[in-house]
Amino acid sequence: MALKFYIDPDITRAKTLPSSFYSDSETFEALKQKVFYGSWQWVGDIMDLEKEGSVSPFILLPEFLNEPMVLSRDKNGKVNCLSNVCTHRGNIVVEEAGQQRKLTCRYHGRRFGLDGKFEFMPEFNEAQDFPGSCDNLHAFPLKKWGSFFFAGLSPVFDFQKVIDFMDQRIGFLPLDDFTRSKELDKDYEIKAHWALYCDNYLEGFHIPFVHNDLNEVLDYGNYETVLSDYCNLQIGYAEGTDEVFKLPEDHIDYGKDVAAYYFWVFPNMMFNFYPWGVSVNLVQPLSISQTKVSFITYVYDASKLNKGAGSGLDKVEMEDEAVVESVNMGIRSHYYKAGRFSPTRERGVHHFHSLLARFLNGEVESS
Repeated sequence: MALKFYIDPDITRAKTLPSSFYSDSETFEALKQKVFYGSWQWVGDIMDLEKEGSVSPFILLPEFLNEPMVLSRDKNGKVNCLSNVCTHRGNIVVEEAGQQRKLTCRYHGRRFGLDGKFEFMPEFNEAQDFPGSCDNLHAFPLKKWGSFFFAGLSPVFDFQKVIDFMDQRIGFLPLDDFTRSKELDKDYEIKAHWALYCDNYLEGFHIPFVHNDLNEVLDYGNYETVLSDYCNLQIGYAEGTDEVFKLPEDHIDYGKDVAAYYFWVFPNMMFNFYPWGVSVNLVQPLSISQTKVSFITYVYDASKLNKGAGSGLDKVEMEDEAVVESVNMGIRSHYYKAGRFSPTRERGVHHFHSLLARFLNGEVESS
């Protein structure tokens, strides 16, 4: 039976998740059902689905959840997120991105509409009580934010609240005008537990010690963390750089020199907004000590690329990976059990650990 976890809600008294969380294989498996099935994931953008009949198949979290899914735009212009598994014998229905009038399984010819509804199956005239609702492709909850799509397998929280929280800060930006720059995308493989990568992301405490270049353009003294239910925000204020957001007068941060907005969404998504655009970071578990992190880049103002807090992202990533891999080794020591949180610098990590404990303990109800 998976371990139970407790994080004191008072950060001044709380201890971190124990080292066993990062090394126990049963807990790692429990994360699939108790955390990832109950949350949301970034699944693509509108750019691959602009035309009627567009389909875009994908595997949700390969080597971890391994859930075949497909995005489709039907004749009414609606984008659907569907199971990509035929309800007859389990074959993959859509094998390549493109445009299709119908979704037809090439194994035995079962056909579905672009909305996933069953339409036709040869040699089934004599089948009793057929078709039924179970013969439709399963439809997953889907939310759109700007050009981004998010889906959940069985989400327990309202993603609109996450969107509203992020829009408080970056809602003034024309997200629909951001352009995917695939040449700037990059994948990284890290020899560490996925949650350790998130732990590191969720605090600016390490910046002066690990990121010399980044520390020169951020005001560490005023670095701020803002918490919400299932996401949080780190605000990097500028110091030593003129690359800041031009905020409208009615903005909550108007008058401040903001160099970066770093949003984290439970459990494994990051949206790093800079004056040039946004770097979407997806943290994907592969095994208990292997993680893939994908940087997906959308540019709004190319003239500001490689300037300020949004420059040198590959160097920052390499520095982060080195310490995260070191921690992954260190927490397996017989003499390390758990740590304590800095009440002033690790509120984001405390928030993350609290959510993980609640989800793993089955203490979260659907909202």
